[in-house]
Amino acid sequence: MKDRTQTRQIHLGSLPLGGGAPVSVQTMCSTKTWDVEATVGQIRAMQAAGADIVRIAIPDMEAAKAVSAIKEQTDVPLVADIHFDYRLALEAAARGIDKIRINPGNIGGEENVKAVAEACRARSIPIRIGVNAGSLEKRLLEKYGHPCPEAMVESAKGHVELLNKFGFDDICLSLKTSSVPLTIASYRLAAETFDYPLHLGVTETGTEWNGTIQSAVGIGTLLSEGIGDTIRVSLTADPVREVSVGIAILKAAGLRPGGVKFVSCPTCGRTEIDLISLASEVEARVRDMKRDITVAVMGCVVNGPGEAREADYGIAGGKGKGLLFKKGVVLGTYPYEELCDRLIALIESDGENHG
Repeated sequence: MKDRTQTRQIHLGSLPLGGGAPVSVQTMCSTKTWDVEATVGQIRAMQAAGADIVRIAIPDMEAAKAVSAIKEQTDVPLVADIHFDYRLALEAAARGIDKIRINPGNIGGEENVKAVAEACRARSIPIRIGVNAGSLEKRLLEKYGHPCPEAMVESAKGHVELLNKFGFDDICLSLKTSSVPLTIASYRLAAETFDYPLHLGVTETGTEWNGTIQSAVGIGTLLSEGIGDTIRVSLTADPVREVSVGIAILKAAGLRPGGVKFVSCPTCGRTEIDLISLASEVEARVRDMKRDITVAVMGCVVNGPGEAREADYGIAGGKGKGLLFKKGVVLGTYPYEELCDRLIALIESDGENHG
């Protein structure tokens, strides 16, 4: 397993990335960046959901010029997504962007790359080199025949060497594909090849259901191997949901402590309450609590205080009723309709008592 502290560390403003820093969660605005009010509103919603970094699209000069106004109204590190026109990167850098995402191969000749590298170096702005399987260089496709880990890493290496040529080494890398196995293999090879921090993601994963599964498998596998310093879950959905899924992946990998851990058992023939509805309601009501606790919703007394004894709070169903328990100790039996409210009241009461 790779030691995450082995990667070098870069900084997005005051936020460290790599070098053993906590794995950060990022997402990307779906607003038109020139619409400052809409973009700021979405960024704030992302922050409220737990986003550590937010990327914004910079397709034209109007969007680039909006960076300064957006920065004035937000305090999360912002990444400018740049393609083709190096002047957009220069404008975003001048207006206070915290990081730039480019593919050095598609912003023109070496002089353009040099100009971006010098502007970013002067302002301590890191650059993410984004390699995508769908846009690999023609020479690499001819060499390897198809996208493969070796082609992905060779592409990244070429871009790194180009930035290094101009004295720039404040770099983060991503090697994204729409194939989970290819993504995992590419990042594994990259982790062996580079010491730059890695931005993890599986691209073009589809809607929230499919994208969550693919991202959890791809990103989660790499994180469990000690690979990855920041993550972005790509979903065809509200980008705020990307943040929620990303945080859930980090929690499942044991990399994001704090907050409520929710557990519930599957239904079975012993269940005599509407467990699915009850579990969904409890999960929704505890989701935004800031306490570091485990809450369990169990379907019957077999899976009640016994199997959920490690939970801080929980309920276990019976025939139209259920048990309320705390740290394995039963506190009472209540009708099904009261179980959720009783549980939440207990958690909130304890929270108030503990300040």
